[in-house]
Amino acid sequence: MNVKPNIGILNALIRITAGLTILAWCTAKLVKRPWRESYLLVAICGAMKVAEGIVRYCPLTAMYEKCPVMEPLKKCGSTAGGSSEYSSMDGMEGLNDEVEAHNPT
Repeated sequence: MNVKPNIGILNALIRITAGLTILAWCTAKLVKRPWRESYLLVAICGAMKVAEGIVRYCPLTAMYEKCPVMEPLKKCGSTAGGSSEYSSMDGMEGLNDEVEAHNPT
């Protein structure tokens, strides 16, 4: 598996800062109430954000970049695979007429 950095430096620094803040908060809460499992789950999420910042790789960002279903949301131009129903804003022209037909005023 080839993992390339897919987030920028500033984004990585923000993730590290937020992750360490969450991790410190959860650690303080776990000291007072060690039986609470929800704090442990949040601590794991905070540690994951720190790791994403250090490695500069976010799996959700990678999935978003590779997912063909999200292609129309990324850009409103034509897609690389050919024309699509959602490839431009022209496909949205009839939407307003359909909404007005269901909600007459």
